[in-house]
Amino acid sequence: MAENIAEFKTELKPYKAIIGFDYGSKRLGIAVSDLLRTVATSHSILQRSDFSKDIKEIKKIIAEKEIGAIVYGLPLQMNGEEGSIASEVRNFAAKVQAEIDLPFLFWDERLSSSAVERFLIEEVDMSRAKRKKVLDASAAAYILQGVLDALNYKK
Repeated sequence: MAENIAEFKTELKPYKAIIGFDYGSKRLGIAVSDLLRTVATSHSILQRSDFSKDIKEIKKIIAEKEIGAIVYGLPLQMNGEEGSIASEVRNFAAKVQAEIDLPFLFWDERLSSSAVERFLIEEVDMSRAKRKKVLDASAAAYILQGVLDALNYKK
């Protein structure tokens, strides 16, 4: 696990995409970058069942999309501390890492879902029912795009 974005960058292989997860106990939002790691795109929402089925689907996406690293949205509390959900994310990441040996990074996802939902309401005028169908994958894309922007930031 990379401790920060600079360390994560050194662990990345060229021309490999990054997969991003917006963790939920019932749904896992999934986003994928392009191979040059400039744009994050919503991929899918995995309806969680048991871990063996979840990991099988994750492995399939990793193979299909030429994934070389993983980003997990880490839901910190507003004061920056980790709560119980952040602990669940870390446990999930440890289980994934035991099955899939790829570099990974935790990324502060505070307010990502609310930012995406606000965008879908105000800019797209999307109904509540439609928002529910895309919110988790869109939040994963928002999280992953934050990482991609940080990776590509030039001082």
